[in-house]
Amino acid sequence: MIKYTRFFITLLLAAAAYSAQAQTTATSSSPYSRYGIGDISPQLMGQSIGMGGIGVATNKISFFDNINVINPASYGAISRTTFDIGLYSNFITLNQTGSASQKNSNFRLNHVAFAIPTSKKSALSFGLLPYSERGYSYRRTVNKLGNSGSPADTSTVNYNYTGDGSLSKAYLGYGFGLGKHLLLGANVSYIFGNLKDSRTTEFPDLAGAINSKEESSNAISGLNYDFGAQYSVDFTDTKHLTFGYSASLGSQLHTQNTFVVSSYFNDANGDPDLPADSIVSNTGPKSKLKLPLIQRFGVSFQSDGKFLVGADYSMGKWSQLSIAGEPQGLQDSKTFNIGGSYTPNISTIRNYLATVDYRIGAIYDQTYMRINGTTVKRYAGTLGVGLPLRSNNGTSFYKINIAAEIGQRGSLVNGLVKENYVNIHLGFTLNDKWFTKYKFD
Repeated sequence: MIKYTRFFITLLLAAAAYSAQAQTTATSSSPYSRYGIGDISPQLMGQSIGMGGIGVATNKISFFDNINVINPASYGAISRTTFDIGLYSNFITLNQTGSASQKNSNFRLNHVAFAIPTSKKSALSFGLLPYSERGYSYRRTVNKLGNSGSPADTSTVNYNYTGDGSLSKAYLGYGFGLGKHLLLGANVSYIFGNLKDSRTTEFPDLAGAINSKEESSNAISGLNYDFGAQYSVDFTDTKHLTFGYSASLGSQLHTQNTFVVSSYFNDANGDPDLPADSIVSNTGPKSKLKLPLIQRFGVSFQSDGKFLVGADYSMGKWSQLSIAGEPQGLQDSKTFNIGGSYTPNISTIRNYLATVDYRIGAIYDQTYMRINGTTVKRYAGTLGVGLPLRSNNGTSFYKINIAAEIGQRGSLVNGLVKENYVNIHLGFTLNDKWFTKYKFD
């Protein structure tokens, strides 16, 4: 098992270094990421994503310790030192009426998380996860700029809109048990990153025309707080009904805007050349970004080592989101998650496939975006497996978690964009007994 431990530690350090270098790089390729503070990441591990994203009322699954950030109360059920490292890839096809479809793909680190038991009924957890990401690029063309009959009638202007950047979430959490049935916990998180939007105005048919670029960048940082609770009802020693609740408070982050207007010429290939001049360069005063209150409710039923089924309901007060005192024009969101996991025979040593966790789920999301009078909705189905790696020493346990989310966001009505996407999550989880004091006779 030493080679597995070395592998996980090496991967952890490499992932942490990569994340430190790339935390401001956009990995989204969606025009919808331009709204609010970008596409909000689910902050879930692969084992939860494979079950439709449920997690509010789950903790230990198939006797395996899992780090469940969306409800810090779950840390109180962790009995072994736990690593969880995840990778993420996204494949998306964009469709819009009257336009050709466009395909994009991305790959990134998803999370690095760690949990350490501090007693039989408590644990400390910390890690780094994506919070939101922005990444879009599209063009709007306006024809016939001049007056009728003039040579300029055939001229066009291209407005190019792009955005990139991301917000990351470094968290520290603690969960503990009170009595036999109640778990409580809380996270304090530091959210940080940069979101950038730009617009260029180009005149492709006018030789020697000066083009312009407006760029707005927001540096964002600050503390956010989560808390949660889970209560279990035991029907037998192995069958449990669990109720869960968690919330992210509507805290205020710091933000500072930098606004730059520059002019430039296109080169011989029609691509932007170096800026000719900066017309405006202004860094505004520090202001506040108010996050919304997000509440989550969940219920699950589990037969230990056999199956788990559950459902979550989440609602976010995204209409409260404001930047520098200005509302962002969003609406409140509602999300339903349902899913489960089944393990045919967790204790067999003759049939490996019988020890695998098989997961399935579904998602309905009424997002915080309402565009052209139409609410943008998301529908998705999920599949996943948990592949255990056998241990010879009886104290170390390893699992590879693979999950796929296949879904659609948006539609073709009222000028919207329909996204068909596939998200793939690959996670590595380690359970081990660390910091154990051995006794010698």
